[in-house]
Amino acid sequence: MLKDRCISDYNAFMTRNFDIALIRTFTAVADHTSMTVAANMLHMTQSAVSQQIKRLEDMLGCALFEREKRGLRLTDAGERLLGGARRLLILNDDIWADMTESKVEGSVRIGVPYDLIGTALAPVLKSYAERHPQVEISLVCASSPDLIKALDSGAVDLGVVEEPLGVSKGECLAIERLVWVGAKGGNAYRKNPLPISMVADTCAFRPFVFAALRDDGRHWRTVFENGNIEATTATVRTDLAVTAWLASTVPADLDILSANEGLPDLPVFSVNLHLPKSDATPAALELARHIREGLMRPRQATAA
Repeated sequence: MLKDRCISDYNAFMTRNFDIALIRTFTAVADHTSMTVAANMLHMTQSAVSQQIKRLEDMLGCALFEREKRGLRLTDAGERLLGGARRLLILNDDIWADMTESKVEGSVRIGVPYDLIGTALAPVLKSYAERHPQVEISLVCASSPDLIKALDSGAVDLGVVEEPLGVSKGECLAIERLVWVGAKGGNAYRKNPLPISMVADTCAFRPFVFAALRDDGRHWRTVFENGNIEATTATVRTDLAVTAWLASTVPADLDILSANEGLPDLPVFSVNLHLPKSDATPAALELARHIREGLMRPRQATAA
């Protein structure tokens, strides 16, 4: 009888310890308001994600999500958990990196699209350079299709690229809406033909943007396609054209154009990490780890 009591007390005590895997799944679902998207991000089945959320809810004795027409919404209990969950993941990942990280030397060449380097990846590269000052980093900026070719030819050691959701063999790091972008209070979107500015003629978004316009019966003309993100931004900022970017990369002084502006819906894209088919160097593998963690950290830090 005493033995059973001890076991019961021990089990009750153990339930006070969070399972990091459950916490990571919870934050992914909270970030994307969808178990399906979270499953893609975590390389799990939707059923497995649902089961992990149910386990966490059973442990805590409360519901963490409510279902709405547009997806899942955090309950009050879920909101209370989220901030602490993010801090717990950051601390867990920092401790793991500190205890397992080995000295890395050599050089690494990373390929990044123009629009991602100034938003998502600049702080990641800075963090990596500070942690591994003995590694020489080379940055190659190009369109995503060109970066895939560069990876296949060995011109870069790893790449972060934008691709249509579900078609890539890379590792999914984020899932983003492709949106129309225009000047604040601008009128370029009203013009016919629609003036469009794209960073390059090999831009990964280009065929999907033009296909959406064709399907919608819209006429368009290209204003700029010359591989320069600053020039593309300038044409949009001065209301000479509209463009299409991932929602998270849109500068604060530009507008995301809604369906009310009459432009067709654009597809969802994923930001994917690609490593070479042959063995990657230690410097490349360590940078890949930094990228995985770094792309989560801005969202975690903001919400915390």
